[in-house]
Amino acid sequence: MPHTRPLGTTGFDIAPLVLGTNVFGWTVDQPTAFSILDAFVDHGFDAIDTADSYSHWVPGNSGGESESIIGNWLARSPSRRSQVHVMTKVGSGMPGTGGKKTLKKEWILHEVEESLRRLRVERIDLYQAHWPDPSTPIEETLRAFDTLIRAGKVRAIGASNLDAAQLAEALRVADARGLPRYATLQPEYNLYDRDKYDGALRDLAMREGLGVITYYGLASGFLSGKYRTADDLKKSPRGGGVAKYLNPRGMRVLAALDTVAARHSAPPAEVALAWLMQRPGVTAPIASATNLEQLASLMRATELRLSEEDVRELDV
Repeated sequence: MPHTRPLGTTGFDIAPLVLGTNVFGWTVDQPTAFSILDAFVDHGFDAIDTADSYSHWVPGNSGGESESIIGNWLARSPSRRSQVHVMTKVGSGMPGTGGKKTLKKEWILHEVEESLRRLRVERIDLYQAHWPDPSTPIEETLRAFDTLIRAGKVRAIGASNLDAAQLAEALRVADARGLPRYATLQPEYNLYDRDKYDGALRDLAMREGLGVITYYGLASGFLSGKYRTADDLKKSPRGGGVAKYLNPRGMRVLAALDTVAARHSAPPAEVALAWLMQRPGVTAPIASATNLEQLASLMRATELRLSEEDVRELDV
């Protein structure tokens, strides 16, 4: 069973890998999602990340498909609810907002009810502001979250995609107004994409004791090593998001991954995730799987221990 870690000041611990479910209702149908969720929890993992907007970008979808699949899974086996921490997000441009990323109180109070209905839960363990909304005062957003916590509909709150200045201001306003603080941060972070988190934001998160669950841990699949040429981009529906990594730095990162992976007889993806799990300032990376084979590899990454030499080699 994986060892757990405190998730900031949420009041609960999680295993060092969070299952990302943005692929549910997109490249993963419901029966496959059920098998992935069952296997994930049966192996002792306990945190599932989704969002109200997943996966509205798919033709025919309107958002909420991922939440609905998770809700159907929980309804099928109600005992699973006590085994998982359900994390979702609000404020990412659902059709009801005309595509606008909004964190207005009225929208949050409306959308939480939709998420609760789709997820078929009475309380969301971690409710996260998906994107910053410069047009809405942070106090208004935090008051909405305060209302939900007081009503027992949300256990803890977090934020995603904030920079250091935005996070510092959110924490300042919370303290000054006696409102709930963001207990977690969800930044984009991986071996290639490090600038958005390393530095002031990471220092602030560590200083304030925030739990940090990182997304794009495999850089849209690039760090799996299966995309090395332009022709490789045709291998997956997500291939188009990988083209930006096919540059000299990307090739250096892959070369370092190949070296460390060979040393451990492990796939590059497992090494990339293990690096995140051992990185100070990271509680757990989020990673998604489209089949049980991929999931097994993600879970094996939690058992991989990188040496100081390995970490130095990967720091390219």
